[in-house]
Amino acid sequence: MTNIQQRYDEAKAKYAKLGVDTEAVLKKLNEVKISMHVWQGDDVKGFLSDEELSGGISVTGNYPGAATTPAELRQDLEAAYAMIPGKHKLNLHAIYLDTEEDVDLDQLEPKHFEKWVSWAKEQGLGLDFNPTFFSHPMFKDGFTLASPDASVRQFWIEHGKRARKIAAYMGQETGQVCVNNFWVPDGYKDNPIDRFTPRERLMTALDEIFAEELPAEYTLDAVESKLFGLGAEAYTVGSHEFYMGYGLTRDKLICLDAGHFHPTEVISNKLSSLALFSKGILLHVSRPVRWDSDHVVIMDDELQEIGRELVRNDLLAKTHIGLDFFDATINRVAAWVIGTRNTQKALLKAMLEPSDELKEIELSGDFTTRLALTEELKDYPFADVWNYYCESQGVPVGLDWLTTVKEYEETVLQERK
Repeated sequence: MTNIQQRYDEAKAKYAKLGVDTEAVLKKLNEVKISMHVWQGDDVKGFLSDEELSGGISVTGNYPGAATTPAELRQDLEAAYAMIPGKHKLNLHAIYLDTEEDVDLDQLEPKHFEKWVSWAKEQGLGLDFNPTFFSHPMFKDGFTLASPDASVRQFWIEHGKRARKIAAYMGQETGQVCVNNFWVPDGYKDNPIDRFTPRERLMTALDEIFAEELPAEYTLDAVESKLFGLGAEAYTVGSHEFYMGYGLTRDKLICLDAGHFHPTEVISNKLSSLALFSKGILLHVSRPVRWDSDHVVIMDDELQEIGRELVRNDLLAKTHIGLDFFDATINRVAAWVIGTRNTQKALLKAMLEPSDELKEIELSGDFTTRLALTEELKDYPFADVWNYYCESQGVPVGLDWLTTVKEYEETVLQERK
């Protein structure tokens, strides 16, 4: 018997005394797919053009080894997935097309992503998608779909329509529904006079994009809000209130990005309310530091609280979990591994709670036991269950993955120019 097996058996017995079946928990965890974002691997550059980042996005750092081709990016993704237990998804942006054609965003077709789809099928991965409304010459004066210029709006409307067709193609080909997330960076750097009309234009443009009904078994549309970004500090057209209203009235998934709210505001407390009224939820799990800086996800209080809210309220079935961060100061493959494994760990910790018993204790008014039990659970051997899960899935246990990633850096990443 290995030490990992022995420690797991001890942890299993300890959790069993609380009525928690660790075998059932691990089976449930293995069914959760995390959508890992492609843009961590190349600092959100993509392969459409050499256009500088714009639209409230900034990536800092110059760590060696960033992917410069789709093939390199897929190689790095495979290295990361090999360190992560379970089978998951990949979240693509439209600028990550893989084609020899000279094609613009308003000309994209499914064929421009065939190589990604073939690769995903080989890897057993699902795909999610995002139209790209930034880093483009038609991002003019800080606006796309809400632009006062009809020609600008029409360019981006066409891009949105084509993105939906691509997402449907991806879902049909992979056999897993493709969540297609719309985030628009439009806004003003300083205080506007008219906040209403840009939002009216955005609403009308989105209505045109979503006019065609596509098979829900292939693709689902999501809309994502933001508080502010670089160049849009004073006013963002697509605010939380705008997209919550839009999503609820248009039957769309509502995306909550952990970094898109006020620095003291958290998304975990929004989940139970939104779940009561929305078609479904898309999460962009990220970590804000002062502003929307999208740091690598760590096991902080908010990540664990998100996990608890999803598990305690049985929201996993209607929630799609994706990651959204980018850090060019550290090994990019390691960033993927750390963020994804931490998200899984947060879910596992929540699943190892005796949620039903805790709810009964709370309902009875025994707040003393509620506090005592939740505090005691913090010392339970969750890590022994996690290590066993990793070993059973054939991925490195503990920090063993870091050794593998550093070897990959020496043999692959440092050889790139």
